[in-house]
Amino acid sequence: MFDLNYFSLEGKTALVTGARTGIGQAISVGLASLGAKVLLLGHQNNLSETKKKIEEVGGDYDSVIVDLSDTAAIRSHIRPILENYDIDILINNAGVIHRQPAAEFDEEAWMRVIDVNLNAVFILSQEIGKQMIQRGTGKVINIASLLSFQGGVFVPAYAASKHAVSGLTKSLANEWAGKGIQVNAIAPGYIETNNTEAIRSDKVRNESILARIPTGRWGKPADLIGAAAFLASPASDYVNGHTLIVDGGWMGR
Repeated sequence: MFDLNYFSLEGKTALVTGARTGIGQAISVGLASLGAKVLLLGHQNNLSETKKKIEEVGGDYDSVIVDLSDTAAIRSHIRPILENYDIDILINNAGVIHRQPAAEFDEEAWMRVIDVNLNAVFILSQEIGKQMIQRGTGKVINIASLLSFQGGVFVPAYAASKHAVSGLTKSLANEWAGKGIQVNAIAPGYIETNNTEAIRSDKVRNESILARIPTGRWGKPADLIGAAAFLASPASDYVNGHTLIVDGGWMGR
């Protein structure tokens, strides 16, 4: 029998990285509207817009300031949080991108992209995963990308990191499925966020992208809420190691 409570997040606590804008903000508000207390993780104390949107839906939140590019310090920041909260849902959303031809790609930029997009994802999953394993329950949702499947142009670090996120998702899922933890990923298509502003501003590139998307439009951050809510809820208890593509049909062309 189908039960609408399968999608309820009442009594759950979710930690969302990169919660200030875009996809992270939309998912944070969506989970809060379903009853979750959301821990908003950002690298600066500038989460006021996200907080306001959560208040508008009657949700509950707390904020956590962690610079995910400083991977050496992540554990020391996250462990006190685990002393105060049992985290049921981890959304590894934070990500950065650097565009530059591969032959000239800046090494420091490469390391920052890998640190934020991959190393921080593993460290947070490991630290929070330990708590989930002890409790025998949990949901980890990584934000992948279409570049988990494709190579892109001028974004070698981003493509490498997102391919790795997809592989990490499967690896953790294999280890933790028997411990009551589901690890999955969402691969957004071309979404209107800060990271895509440069290519949306390029008239030729923008038109070529729109021509390939069957729905004929860029995605909006809110288009990711349903996928995140499903993977965060009991409705997905038998879904593990999957990357759910939300792209308006791009990958189907």
